[in-house]
Formats: sequence, structure tokens, C-alpha cells
Amino acid sequence: MTEIKTSFEFFPPKTEEAEEKLWGVIRELEVLRPQFVSVTYGAGGSTRERTHNIVKRIADKTTMKPASHLTCVNATKEEINAIAKNYWDSGIKHIVALRGDMPGFVGDYVPTPGGYEYAGDLVAGLKQVADFEISVAAYPEVHPTAKSASDDMLHLKEKLDAGADRAITQFFFTADHYFRFLERAAKAGITKPIVPGVLPISNFAQAVKFSNMCNTEVPKWLSDKYNGLDEKPEERNKASIEVTTRLCEELIKGGVGQIHFYTLNRADLTQAVIQNLR
Repeated sequence: MTEIKTSFEFFPPKTEEAEEKLWGVIRELEVLRPQFVSVTYGAGGSTRERTHNIVKRIADKTTMKPASHLTCVNATKEEINAIAKNYWDSGIKHIVALRGDMPGFVGDYVPTPGGYEYAGDLVAGLKQVADFEISVAAYPEVHPTAKSASDDMLHLKEKLDAGADRAITQFFFTADHYFRFLERAAKAGITKPIVPGVLPISNFAQAVKFSNMCNTEVPKWLSDKYNGLDEKPEERNKASIEVTTRLCEELIKGGVGQIHFYTLNRADLTQAVIQNLR
């Protein structure tokens, strides 16, 4: 099988102990030579400083190219532009530009006064700061707050037309959802890459919670497979590696050349899946 390109997502840990554990994960995954690794923001930009510190440490201490998430929430245009310029001056040239969620995921999205309203505005603003490489989010099963699938696709096209280089999808468990999304994107005139995002399940109950938040279908066969396995970690991990490998194989068979892994700050499941693919 042709070697698949990969990228990984991490989130900023809340404690020093968890941060040291994350560095072990980063070192383990570094040997897989990802195209880039991204570091998320908490809702409302709540982990902004930790995100910055981890991104800069990855840039300074590893061979990997880090991408920092930036959101529109709780910051003015001037503040975001200053953060972006600081990244550029530090050698970090890739941003994952997102609208973001309200603090604590509570309430409908409200643009920050004096800030960028939506991700498309943020992309355009970042391009004025410097010639960043920019990734944006895509939702194969439609963003939970979108008026319609066509409206959601229009917003994706606006982000890409504003200067983004690629979209990375929210995770999904059914390959057909992704391929149908690609067809709709092509009909909408989108020509830039749409990289599939994949979540190796480390806790099924948590995965269901995430899925409910982002409008991802959890098929019945998947629920049946994981029934009772959250109390049996070894069996659950084995199931996760099997399920994720199969999904990735379907994507590769359909012509996919790069996959983005939502690692949840674990190395073992992602490592095993990539080893299976190689």
C-alpha cells in the first residue's frame, strides 16, 4: 500500500503532569513523520497561553511542523493579529483558523465586539498579517448550527476562497459520509484539498458525547461493537484499532492521500493504525 501522509491533533493539558505525559506522546508520534501537528484552543480561547507554549516548544524541540488553532472568540482583531504576528516571528507559519465556541460551550455563538465575526473573516485577516498556511474546518455531516447543508457548504467555500489552503473534516465513522461530502464540495466549485479527520476511540461514552456535540452519526453496528467495552480497556483498544484501520483503508481505497488523526493525546491507537496501513 502507498504510504499515507498523516497529521495529528493534540490538546493542551491542564496540569504539569499531563503536559509531561503529552511530551512522551509527541516523541512517540514524531517518528511517524507527520506532515504537521496541530494544537487546539479550549472553548472561548480558554487555553490560549498553554496552546502557544506547546506550539512553540514543538517548533523548538522537535522535527515536526506545528500548527496553532486560532479562534474568533474573546479577542479583538488587534489581539488576534498580534498573536498571529508573534507566531510568524517565532517561525510558526501554519494556523488552523476556526470560528470557535462560546466559553464552556454555553449559549449560541455571539461574535466578539471588535473581533473577527466568522472563520472566513479570520482567514482573510490572517492573510493580511502574513502569508500563513491556513487550514479550516469542514463538516461532512453538516455543522450542528448550520441553517442547511447547502448553507454550510457555502461557508466552507467562503473560508477557502478567503485564502485557506485546505479543510480538515470533523471526525466521522462512515466513509460514505466523507465521499458524498466531497461530491457536494466539487459541485459547489471547491477544488482545494479536504483532508478526512479520524478519531481512534479511546472511550466510547466520550466519543458518543463528542459526536452529539458535532452532529456525527454513531452507527448502530459501532454501538453494538463497543457495548460493554469501556470496562475492558484491552478489548476496547483492539476494537478501536480494527475499526479505525478499516475506515482508513476505505478512505485510501477511495483515493485519499492524507489522514488527520484526532489523537486525544494518546500515541498507542494512532501508532497501531498507521502501522497496519503501512
